Amino acid sequence: MKSKLYSRDILFILIASFFYFASPMLVTPLITGFSGSLGASAALMGTIGDLMNLCALFCRPFVGNLADRLSKYKVSFAGGLLQTIACLGYIFAVSPAMIVAARIVNGVGFACCSVCMSTWMSNMLPKEKIGSGMGLYGTMNALAMAAAPAIGIRVYQTIGHRAAFVLAMIFALLTAVIIQFVKDKGLPVEQGSREKSSSSRSLQICDRKVIPIALIITLFSIPYCATQSFLVTYTETRQINVAVSWFFPLYAIALLVLRLSLKSLFDRLPFKVFLLAGSACAAAGILFLAFMRNNLEMLLAAIFMAGGYGIMCSVCQSTAILLAGEARRGLANSTYYIGLDLGMALGPVIGGFLMGSVDVHWFYPVLLVTVPAAILVCWLSNLKKLRGCA
Repeated sequence: MKSKLYSRDILFILIASFFYFASPMLVTPLITGFSGSLGASAALMGTIGDLMNLCALFCRPFVGNLADRLSKYKVSFAGGLLQTIACLGYIFAVSPAMIVAARIVNGVGFACCSVCMSTWMSNMLPKEKIGSGMGLYGTMNALAMAAAPAIGIRVYQTIGHRAAFVLAMIFALLTAVIIQFVKDKGLPVEQGSREKSSSSRSLQICDRKVIPIALIITLFSIPYCATQSFLVTYTETRQINVAVSWFFPLYAIALLVLRLSLKSLFDRLPFKVFLLAGSACAAAGILFLAFMRNNLEMLLAAIFMAGGYGIMCSVCQSTAILLAGEARRGLANSTYYIGLDLGMALGPVIGGFLMGSVDVHWFYPVLLVTVPAAILVCWLSNLKKLRGCA
């Protein structure tokens, strides 16, 4: 059943999507230090920090297939419970091994929620509202990504690690509770006979139609995620006197304003318009960071980064959904998230390589290569002919 953009069911899913995303984001900035306090080596601390994302990456193809074959409610509920169990693991952990196990469980739960809840919501939206609807969904994720780490750090500084993990557990539980009030349980969409027999024969790792979109979002993610990991080091090395702690809150505010103000355009403009505008914004953001000298230039970099990476996340996800067709949206979402995960993984790796191998002044000019690369992927895959945002 197709719903209005602000229907009761969609509002519940939007609220639940904030909490499922906020739970692991609250844990992320704390977990490496916590594991170190339990005796983990520096190498193991780094592994623990990345383990949830790596586990989610490998689980996404399986979850994508489940999302197209089972009730989205059931898989999302399982994901919320798994995230709750993972937080209990953090709360009662007495060794690094217990944290490793909890991170794996957290990764599986995060994959279930991220793929199934986005697919669930997309199936409720009329086709002509998927761009704006998924933009709202992405906005809730962006708010969680911006707010949860700050909340977690404040609770940790005030009370301690385990108190912060209790709050993360409450967020995960709220996810499982809130989706109980959604009437549309996200039952599988009937497939055509040929498509049904093909999909039942084997597990599909990704949707081939969506691979170019996944590559594009990977390329947009790399500079942003490299910035997440190395902005503080970059400014300290270059001795730039800016309030670096404000960059990501400013980015989140700019992204919220842009997504809400542009939501009507997401359903009307061709993909190539967003790609070209997003590429221009991404390039401007990277260049402002490359030549940054003061807080005003940092503010402009954050705004342009939101117009590039932030907007393209929503555009690429809605594009993936419409390219795949209604019966394969779970697999389409998992393919999109695989691309996003790769960018999140490659960004810190490439950033670390550049920090150790080239002069710091070349850090962002080298990352600028990702912008024309994304345009090239679009051109080679004929996505420029695609009508509509997605």
